Amino acid sequence: MKLQCPMPKFDFDFITMGHGSGGLLTNKLLDSGVFDILSNDKLDKRHDGAFLKMEGEIAFSTDSFVIHPIFFPGGNIGELAINGTVNDVAMCGAIPKYISLSFILEEGLAMTEFWEILVGIKNACDKAGVMVVTGDTKVVDKGKGDKIFINTTGLGEVHPKASIDIANIKVGDKIIVSNQIATHGIAILSVRQGLEFETTIESDTTNLNHSILSLLDEFGKDIHLFRDPTRGGLSSTLNEISRDTNSGIVLQEASLPIDNQVKGACEILGLDPLYTANEGVFIAIVAAEKAEAIVNKMKGFDNCKHASIIGEVVSDHPKKVVITNTMGGKRVVSMQIGEQLPRIC
Repeated sequence: MKLQCPMPKFDFDFITMGHGSGGLLTNKLLDSGVFDILSNDKLDKRHDGAFLKMEGEIAFSTDSFVIHPIFFPGGNIGELAINGTVNDVAMCGAIPKYISLSFILEEGLAMTEFWEILVGIKNACDKAGVMVVTGDTKVVDKGKGDKIFINTTGLGEVHPKASIDIANIKVGDKIIVSNQIATHGIAILSVRQGLEFETTIESDTTNLNHSILSLLDEFGKDIHLFRDPTRGGLSSTLNEISRDTNSGIVLQEASLPIDNQVKGACEILGLDPLYTANEGVFIAIVAAEKAEAIVNKMKGFDNCKHASIIGEVVSDHPKKVVITNTMGGKRVVSMQIGEQLPRIC
């Protein structure tokens, strides 16, 4: 259940340059908003950084979020920032624990919008089981930003059974996608100015760390790689893997999970779902003999109900991704050139 928090009384209805001064207004904004809603024993120390105790190998990831619009069907930039960072750490085979969170706010941002974003952040943290332990807030002049940008860093302890390394991939490995693709990109596109069209599609933004943890607990070293195909979609991620392993990849179009509404929207707009962004989807490259068991396990997770084996690693056509359509025809899936849809995350 999502947290429902009444908005506190702020002195101003909108962000002002004074909120970035480091003085009284900054402190009031942080006290009434950030520190209150995200309170935990580490953040409450209000130090310049955080004192953390972790064991073993550490996974570390950083990201920035500039999505437009900041509110979209299924979420907002705050939830997206937490989920995206959690997922990046999880893709390393790690258990996310701590996050730093920095805001760049534009003068004129409504306090109601900022509060809704903070609530989204809190909900996402609670769901993923992570803590915001340090951060920063800056304000830029009106017209010098786009309401709000967020920068994050995530830390996590690598799972003891994880052996996530692109060097582990070998010919014959199967490629699994965790859920329906292209949903996030179409959800964002549905509310872009001048591109609105009627749809019930919502972003798939969610945390994936609990599912990853469960898979590592059971299958460990049989999972050779995790990746989340966000910007650039499935095609860009698989092309990077193919290039870095000097192997070929063959996909089966009939096995790609995609919602009918998303497929229809892509056809109308001339978009390829393989190049369209995702936020709650991951790719797993796994030992062939364990692939079916892994997919069956994944289908029991709420965020992996449409998990499917979509292809395999091959020795033919190194550094190329090829897809076979339902008629048996083949085409090369090239690396995306340019941006199909900018400001997607």
